[in-house]
Amino acid sequence: MTTLARGPRRPAAFALLAVALAWSSAHVSAQGAAPAAKPKVLMVWGGWEGHEPKQTVGIFAPWLVEQGFDVEISDTLDSYLDAEKMKGLSLVVQVVTMGRITPQQEKGLLDAVRSGVGLAGWHGGLSDSFRNNTEYEFMVGGAWAAHPGGVIDYTVNVVSHDDPITRGLKDFRMHSEQYYMLVDPNSEVLATTTFSGAHAPWIDGAVMPVAWKKLYGRGRVFHLSVGHVAADFSVPEARTIMQRGLLWAARVPGFGEDPRPTNPYRLLRGK
Repeated sequence: MTTLARGPRRPAAFALLAVALAWSSAHVSAQGAAPAAKPKVLMVWGGWEGHEPKQTVGIFAPWLVEQGFDVEISDTLDSYLDAEKMKGLSLVVQVVTMGRITPQQEKGLLDAVRSGVGLAGWHGGLSDSFRNNTEYEFMVGGAWAAHPGGVIDYTVNVVSHDDPITRGLKDFRMHSEQYYMLVDPNSEVLATTTFSGAHAPWIDGAVMPVAWKKLYGRGRVFHLSVGHVAADFSVPEARTIMQRGLLWAARVPGFGEDPRPTNPYRLLRGK
């Protein structure tokens, strides 16, 4: 089931929900047994239209429904204020870009993920969201810093070939923004990209994480820096990595265990 929640239309949404619940109760009485509850996903979108948040939600929401999730789509960060509802989710997919979040909204999201709710997203909705919120960035595990040259051709290198998220995938080409990130080393990196230095000579050869997974409290967090616009996900490898990352964050069996950090600084200590 897919539901849509919008900030200014809550009374109507609640009325529709009441009708649906009444139908469900009557149906259960008639059939004798209730079907198993579907795991719940909340997708929240908004912010700068240049990152096409609504269009990217439109790519992944129907797919999540096909995977058996009950998906709610919201265009208000107030969705994070209902603590009981948030803790009942399997996954939050945030697609809010270059925006602002209130302390109360942020607390609702942080508390839910700490309690075990998964969080997943891509550049335009996760690592370029709330630039003034350091605890939020600590949870995500990285923040966007620059995209030298703007929209360019570059390669994404799959570096973890055994992980279920990237298994069977090869390196792939992108024509989009190549992101220089500030990244938490306590993450497990699954894919990287290397900067040529053509647009910023002082970073020539810099290897930067593109896809990673990490924990925040008991919650799984997955991030893919691809995702400047919806067309980025027309690249099959990018779309597949994101789809599998969503399932991993939601703790779907078969998509991997908790992360094993690839912290490169351990090498400096001989570990």
